[in-house]
Amino acid sequence: MEAFFMALWNLFSEMAPYLILGFFLAGVLHVWIPSSLYINKISKPTFMSAFWASVFGVPLPICSCGVIPTAIALRREGASKGASMAFMVSTPATGVDSILATYSLLGLPFAIIRPIAAFATSLLAGAVTNFATKSEKDIPLEMKDDDCCKVKPHGVKNKLYETFDYGFGEILGSVAKWLVVGLVLGALISAFVPDDLFIRFREYPLLCMIAVLIVAMPMYTCAMGSIPLAVALIEKGLTPGAAFVLLMAGPATSIASMTVVGKNFGKRALIAYLSSIAVGAIGFGLLIDYFWMNSFISAIPMMGKTMDIPQKGIVYTLSAVVLAVLFIRELIPWKIFKKSKSITKDEIMKTYNVIGMSCEHCKRSVENAVKEIPGVTKAEVSLHDKSVQVEGNASEELVRKAVEKTGFVFGGEKK
Repeated sequence: MEAFFMALWNLFSEMAPYLILGFFLAGVLHVWIPSSLYINKISKPTFMSAFWASVFGVPLPICSCGVIPTAIALRREGASKGASMAFMVSTPATGVDSILATYSLLGLPFAIIRPIAAFATSLLAGAVTNFATKSEKDIPLEMKDDDCCKVKPHGVKNKLYETFDYGFGEILGSVAKWLVVGLVLGALISAFVPDDLFIRFREYPLLCMIAVLIVAMPMYTCAMGSIPLAVALIEKGLTPGAAFVLLMAGPATSIASMTVVGKNFGKRALIAYLSSIAVGAIGFGLLIDYFWMNSFISAIPMMGKTMDIPQKGIVYTLSAVVLAVLFIRELIPWKIFKKSKSITKDEIMKTYNVIGMSCEHCKRSVENAVKEIPGVTKAEVSLHDKSVQVEGNASEELVRKAVEKTGFVFGGEKK
């Protein structure tokens, strides 16, 4: 067990300062850049719409389930199907935070090619989707004008608060669990998997990539949580190209994203979405293995050092401590230590089913939308029960409109 904890600390402390910087930049991107700058550029079913959607999506640190309501919201605002698919591919595969974390653990070559591959693959997805759906009428999803969910203007003070709340609250909360899972898996592999396990697969890189793709596509792996897992697998003999397939396909797809794409964009768009990711991931993986394998391996900072605890500077140590505290705040259900509030006779509390939520990003999106309804004093989402508990005097119709505007399915009052 000592070897496991040594490897876990090494991975976590190496990523911590980059993650903190990335979460902050995530808040800046979300709060300070108005949507009016980009929505008019992605409304037509053209290659340029897919191009701009890819440009907007690459730096945004949103996971594959968190990007679902965002992509649907873009579609409702007028984005084309091709642009929506390009956004769904480029966004979860990379992000400011994951690019920095990739550099910290996998080195500069991986950090450079990861956003390039995500961008190229998203362009392919947009173009293929436009071609596959050109016979369909490109009518955006219905978006009704409801006063209950309009975003109110904020002053500088509120924007600063929102920046930190989004970056270190919503975004950190949406990836914390999956990042911890990735770190633990990476440390377990580093500590207990034999060093020569994957050496035999080096002779069959394409077969290895296809196997990784089949495993990675349906399961959920966040952009950052996949990084320590990729590092550990490379150390055990997996080729850099096959590890890159994991970095691309894992964050870009999940069962949840496949289901929503098929339902909201159609089967043709779903096929274009999956095939583009497969072609892009394996294509870039083959390029890495056949032309740059030695360069990629030699540039990985962690190669050969995972089992040793390096002497970290004060920045790394403090960053690791701060990040650990933030993770604990997000992952431990502190509400179990609080006494439940009694409801007075003048208050109304109802619980409604919400279908499609799966992460912290989903939770906050629904809560924020419902809280904007006039008369609502409190809104609390339970991801376990897939429901939102609403306290106040809001009608079911207003709650339905607020939930549907976030991209999820309203399931009526919970009996």
